[in-house]
Amino acid sequence: MPFSDIEIKPGGLLDRDADANEFYQAGLACAAGLESDIDLIAAHKWFNLAAAKGHEDAKLQRQEMADMLSTDEVKVALSAARDWLKLAH
Repeated sequence: MPFSDIEIKPGGLLDRDADANEFYQAGLACAAGLESDIDLIAAHKWFNLAAAKGHEDAKLQRQEMADMLSTDEVKVALSAARDWLKLAH
């Protein structure tokens, strides 16, 4: 039984102290649609944040997401990553 009916998106509880692997796992969850719908833009955002912290596999996954997204969608994902960093700091 869930503790709440409030949906928490993958990565929704991550803060500025999260490590690269936590960002990477959030990216995987978004890409696979675990606990919510598949969201490739959000996956790109989380992989981008993981890659920025040095996660090598995240760099590959980020590129895979970019290959599946339009240029405008990649821009949205990059903007979302920057916005997340601003809010987390």
